[in-house]
Amino acid sequence: MDFMQTMRVDDGRNIGVHGSPAPAGGVTVFWHHGTPGTGAPPPVALPREDWTWAGVDRPGYGGSERLEGRSVADSAADVRAVADHWGLDRFAVVGYSGGGPHALACAGADARVQWAVTVASLAPRDAAELDWFGGMIASGVQALGAAEEGELARRRLDDDLYDPEFTLTDQIALEGELAWLGEASSAAAQDMDGPIDDDLAYVRPWGVDIDAVQCPVIAVHGGADGIAPVWHSRWLIKNLRRGYLVERPDAGHVSALTRLPYALELMAERSAAQA
Repeated sequence: MDFMQTMRVDDGRNIGVHGSPAPAGGVTVFWHHGTPGTGAPPPVALPREDWTWAGVDRPGYGGSERLEGRSVADSAADVRAVADHWGLDRFAVVGYSGGGPHALACAGADARVQWAVTVASLAPRDAAELDWFGGMIASGVQALGAAEEGELARRRLDDDLYDPEFTLTDQIALEGELAWLGEASSAAAQDMDGPIDDDLAYVRPWGVDIDAVQCPVIAVHGGADGIAPVWHSRWLIKNLRRGYLVERPDAGHVSALTRLPYALELMAERSAAQA
């Protein structure tokens, strides 16, 4: 069962915090949810007994109050505040879809981040030599294109018309092992402030440079992803100091998440080798 508590951060907002810190000597793994979603960690077993899931609702979602005009780095700062409150000397981050940029921002802004895993992440909007909208589904281009025009333009869109165009592998995953993801996304989509603020943040400067990420990063991506095309993770890995790409050609935006346990196992092996 998910345990959530409320914590007040320095700017006076309340944020929703899920889980609890790892025991002494362990690693707390913060889940960065997609758009929409919440910080409730996924029902995915961690490969080491001393790793523990936790999560933070981004502003405008769940138990976290909205922060108008927020950047990707602003949301990452909430996770840093929780890590400070818990007295963590190290932690790790996992970001799915829209959570990918926020996980990377955490890694870039805080030297305590030991490693990061992203799944189906977007690259920065100003990523050089990347056709950022290339291969993206029409409704995604429409939503993020409107976000580039500003909040009012983004709010004018009828979000009920958004079509994620899930692949067959996505649909099978949502009906099976990833059913929890559909349930979490549906529940979080009731209030559009969070998703709209996410879209606005994706097309603005993140507030943290990719060059600042020092820790190892595994990026998982599906070759059939039309929501965040695979070129985004290819660009990230090319520009990260210690990046490794796990590409599954037949996977879509959702089904790529079925490879998360594999990515976590890889990180566990690398962590053990470096210990």
